[in-house]
Amino acid sequence: MVFEYILRKNGLDPQKDLTINQSIDFGSTAAAFTGDASADFTVEFEPSATALEKEGAGYVVASLGVDSGYVPYTSYSAKTSYMQKNPEVIQKFTNALQKGMEYVQTHTPEEIAKVIAPQFAETDLDTVKTIVKRYYDQDTWKSNLIFEKESFELLEDILEDAGELNERVAYEDLVTTEYAEKAAEK
Repeated sequence: MVFEYILRKNGLDPQKDLTINQSIDFGSTAAAFTGDASADFTVEFEPSATALEKEGAGYVVASLGVDSGYVPYTSYSAKTSYMQKNPEVIQKFTNALQKGMEYVQTHTPEEIAKVIAPQFAETDLDTVKTIVKRYYDQDTWKSNLIFEKESFELLEDILEDAGELNERVAYEDLVTTEYAEKAAEK
């Protein structure tokens, strides 16, 4: 959806101007790309994109994250009743995540890669470093967890553009930023 949104934003019609094969299992797209000489491009998440580069089978030519703007790919949800009964749990969880955001802002890509490498046991440290450096250079990571209204509306634009959103929801009705704001103050 993000890819097609970016195409449209740049004057291309995904249905008329190019052929997108969406029948391939998400985990198999890199292999399909390398096995199909007729494929000119593939959309990959990491570590597949960097693996294609390291194999000499492709190049990262653009970043959907950069070209789309801050799309909130990761957010956390809780029922209002849980939040009302457990505000301290929500705040402690948010504070912990904010500490991770601050670590990323104050450490080098090499330091970050060493810390997170155990979470990616199937990926060698050099590849993790390459990925982290790319994200670092692209300013992929925000400095805080505040889910901005602009990002919420961008997500709604993308979903609506893809035909997946029939009715918009008011940002104020769905998003609370109080815990993230408190965490960012510390």
